[in-house]
Amino acid sequence: MSVEADRRRVRRAAVRVGVLVAVVSAAVVLGGIGVLVFVLLRAARPEHGESHGVRPDGDAVVVDLDRILPVVLVLGLIGVALLGLVGWLAARRAVRPLGEALATQRAFVSDASHELRTPLTALSSRIQLLQRRQAREEPTAQLIADLRRDVQVMDDVLTDMLLAAEGASSTEAACDVAQALARAMDTLAPLADDAGVTLRAQATSARARIPEITLARLCVALVDNAVQHSPRGGEVDVTVVTDPQHVEIRVADRGPGIDPAHRERVFERFARSGEAGRRRGFGLGLALVREAATRYGGAVTIAETSPRGTTFALRLPSA
Repeated sequence: MSVEADRRRVRRAAVRVGVLVAVVSAAVVLGGIGVLVFVLLRAARPEHGESHGVRPDGDAVVVDLDRILPVVLVLGLIGVALLGLVGWLAARRAVRPLGEALATQRAFVSDASHELRTPLTALSSRIQLLQRRQAREEPTAQLIADLRRDVQVMDDVLTDMLLAAEGASSTEAACDVAQALARAMDTLAPLADDAGVTLRAQATSARARIPEITLARLCVALVDNAVQHSPRGGEVDVTVVTDPQHVEIRVADRGPGIDPAHRERVFERFARSGEAGRRRGFGLGLALVREAATRYGGAVTIAETSPRGTTFALRLPSA
């Protein structure tokens, strides 16, 4: 959302709060005056004659101040309490946009920290490999090209996240699933090598209604999760299944499986299970996958899980 749009939103909130305070305050004041007039009329008694400087044919209204004064004091206290309540409610309503903005900011910071952690870890692994090859005077051209690609991936991830945060991401974009999956596998290759896990992908020709960088992000999160829970020497298999309406990407690991009680909890933000694994990030990966998949009309589920491994299924509309 642009700065000008934020300013318009704040101005609208201020106007709404001002109108609310004015209307409720007027209602409280008018109500208090009405009650006071009613009490005065009920407590007043007519007095006839020339007393109080009134002509013989006129009437005077006498009010007992001792009876009215407590009523006035009670009405005043009630009015102060009501206006205080109005001020409190107005203040809550006035700061609501600020609270929403702070929550959005915190969510973006945590999401960005998580999304960039895996590419940064891969970048660090490639740099270490580059240093070793330089020390042995081995060719490094391919590694340098991979490093440039990793930096571009990080830039694309940030751009995609900013567009999603501003609501500017296109839900009509389409991409080649095989290309997005290849980008994800290239990013995770050094991490899988360090973990002693083999990555295998069997992509078919398919197009999904989602931007390529977004799909690559989702694949990175799912495959990285599988790598973290796979034992050394294990394998992670990625397959693509299509039908006329949907594209389904299935990521299978050879880990210990997921407790049935945690099948939905693993998709919650900051959720942690008691299972051992090579932990990276802040417990946001699968939650972000579900949020992004839902935004583009898809879904992510646990297709199957057992002590022999777990398979996640990312289902998206076909382009």
